[in-house]
Amino acid sequence: MFLICRILLTTILLFFVAQTQAQSKRFDLEQLGSLRVDDISDDQVADLISQMNRKKMDINELEFVALQKKMSRDEFAKLKTRIQKVETTFKVTNSSSENEDNADEVQALSQEKNILNSLTAQKIFGAELFNNKALTFEPNLKIATPANYQLGPEDELFIDVYGFSEASYKLKISAEGNIRIPSVGIIQLNGLTIESARKKIITQLSAIYSGINSGETGVNVVLGNIRSIKVSLIGEVNMPGTYTLPSLASVFNALYASGGPSVNGSFRNIRIIRGGKAIATLDVYEFLMKGNSTGNVRLQDQDIIKISPYESRVELQGEVKRPGLYEVKKGETIKDVLAYAGGFTDYAYSNLIKVIRVTGKEKKVAEVSSELFGMFAPQTGDVYLIEKVIDRFENRVSIEGAVFRPGLYAFEKGLTLGQLIKKAEGLREDAFTERGILIRLKDDLSTEMISFNVKDVSNGKGDIALKREDKINISSKFDIREARKVTITGEVLRPGVYDFAEQMKVEDLIILAGGLKESADRSKIEIARKVKNQDVGKAGSEIAKIFRISLDELLNAGSASIALEPFDQISVYQLAGYTSSASVMLEGEIFSPGSYAISKNNERVSDIVKRAGGITASSYPQGAILIRKKKLSETELLVRKQKLDALLKQTRDSVRAKELITREFTDDVSVVGIDLQKILDKPGSKFDLIVSDGDILRVPNDLQTVKVSGEVLYPVRLRFESGKSLKAYVSGSGGFTQRALKRRTYVVYPNGTAKPTRRFLFVKFYPKVLSGSEIVVPPREERSKLTLSEALAVTSTLTTLALIIFTLSK
Repeated sequence: MFLICRILLTTILLFFVAQTQAQSKRFDLEQLGSLRVDDISDDQVADLISQMNRKKMDINELEFVALQKKMSRDEFAKLKTRIQKVETTFKVTNSSSENEDNADEVQALSQEKNILNSLTAQKIFGAELFNNKALTFEPNLKIATPANYQLGPEDELFIDVYGFSEASYKLKISAEGNIRIPSVGIIQLNGLTIESARKKIITQLSAIYSGINSGETGVNVVLGNIRSIKVSLIGEVNMPGTYTLPSLASVFNALYASGGPSVNGSFRNIRIIRGGKAIATLDVYEFLMKGNSTGNVRLQDQDIIKISPYESRVELQGEVKRPGLYEVKKGETIKDVLAYAGGFTDYAYSNLIKVIRVTGKEKKVAEVSSELFGMFAPQTGDVYLIEKVIDRFENRVSIEGAVFRPGLYAFEKGLTLGQLIKKAEGLREDAFTERGILIRLKDDLSTEMISFNVKDVSNGKGDIALKREDKINISSKFDIREARKVTITGEVLRPGVYDFAEQMKVEDLIILAGGLKESADRSKIEIARKVKNQDVGKAGSEIAKIFRISLDELLNAGSASIALEPFDQISVYQLAGYTSSASVMLEGEIFSPGSYAISKNNERVSDIVKRAGGITASSYPQGAILIRKKKLSETELLVRKQKLDALLKQTRDSVRAKELITREFTDDVSVVGIDLQKILDKPGSKFDLIVSDGDILRVPNDLQTVKVSGEVLYPVRLRFESGKSLKAYVSGSGGFTQRALKRRTYVVYPNGTAKPTRRFLFVKFYPKVLSGSEIVVPPREERSKLTLSEALAVTSTLTTLALIIFTLSK
């Protein structure tokens, strides 16, 4: 007994180890090509997800890799489903080190801070000037040289001598600030304006060109390529530092290059420092509001632009045209800030603004009336709330229903109900004049209903004085009764429900329904009319009266037709014994394929084939199929159309929509398994079916192949060999897979029938295979694999059981 327990324990441990190894087996992306999704565990899928996270790979990139590794699309679809299932069940994390996790956390916090700063910057008035990609503030280098431009090292000059003497020079100012003209010598130009430099150059050139003084020779001096300058931006700048700019650059060019003021930077106190002294101050608001560019001076080499922190900034929220943060200077009022914000919107409550102000200890709320807008001085941190006007009217009344001009009207003191009806152009002809309804708003905002006689009010009797917010409703006669309809069914072209009209006759309704079909029995038309006062306490009481009429008698004899009443149901019946033309389609290996009319109601398959001349010598009668269509009734067609419309609304994919249409309209097409050879050998036998309208008989030629599909190693189509067994064909496709359910293997024959594998005791009898057949090997039902916790539970239970047995055996 001890030996048995030992063997049992060893088996349990081996099972546990095998389970643990299977679950701990790591998954490699290189294995995607040979992967069978059904054979891997959830832990391996989780490992795959971890690898995807480490490589920052999404599901679309994984699909691309899988297809490159020759994985089929169907297999990847199963893998995608498994990944989604595991992601919702397990929390998959990257196997990064602790330092990497900390670094990611710091980076996340930094990104969060940047996002907050970015959101704040978007609210600051003026910030968009330096964040707008459509604006560059690049200096225009193609304009004429400004007269006050001062020359310096690296500037390039073009000197053109023309007239009696001709010469041209292209010279660059040296680091010492001079140029050297051949035969003239060195000329110092550093710090001179372009005009002063021109005069100096002409004076020097006149020493060798005598025609200059007499006017026979002219000299033209222009600036070529300009030098670069270095400008430093300090303080509250988004990207502080030293920038290299063209010498024609202005303050705005430098601000744009540096990203402009930071979140805490001032837009109204930007100082330009040259040689240790502030030479100008730029107020961006002056440029934005008035186009005033005072302070936007041309920069020089080594200039410093200093942006100070803002001193006072307030926020406008609500109904202004440009809500946001606004910097305020001393002496400015809330009126100025409103002007920066573009003023109120069309729906703003402009009589009062609420202010949330920080006092240094806590917050408080203040109110600023419109009279104080020009005197109220903002403080830094103020938040101004501009609300919408109240959604109510001070002088509104309304009238709806059977009047010619329903809608809103202005309430004036002394306005009466009769006057309002006249304002609405009076009552319509279908107005219900016995009673109207006035809904009035009481002082406590509850409502009360006042009824009145519409006819009397219209005639000046019992008029009612109106109040603000009164609502009047005058109903139409048609609004206060059930919609009156009549129904016609049966042998008419357009059966359905139609609006009832006074003096409507049966003949009128038939015409509205498109007239009678050829199959209609004109002598058998019924009218079913509701009995309004039926005796519900009496069994077999009449619930509808039936009138039978002949349409021919009404038309020929000129007798009075029956006038219809609301909710009448008219039924037009089919002629007794009427049958529409019916036909059968013969296709394939038939001597004369085509459509054949059914000549009698018991005509069989053999009769139709005989009329077509029989089957050809190359036909394969064992593979013949009969396709039968079920003819839908009008009700079934209507239900089918409604169902299809609902399905089409659920999808916008045109390919999917086409699939739905095909599926919905082919559900009633079925393949009938027949044995055409037996039918032809024994006409009129039980195998010889009676044909129906719309049947299609399809006779193929000898297919000479056998298809093997399902759980085989290599699904393939093989050449048919007479007498070859099913297992031989399966071997030809590589054999069964591990997931194959061999005992459920079946054969689908070309005529649409199928045969399963039979079993007696331990012996399997596989079905016979014919030419054109398909061998289908189904998969085993998938069983969930034991998780680690489940394996431990099973091991613990079996171990306990083994110990109990061992103890009892002593």
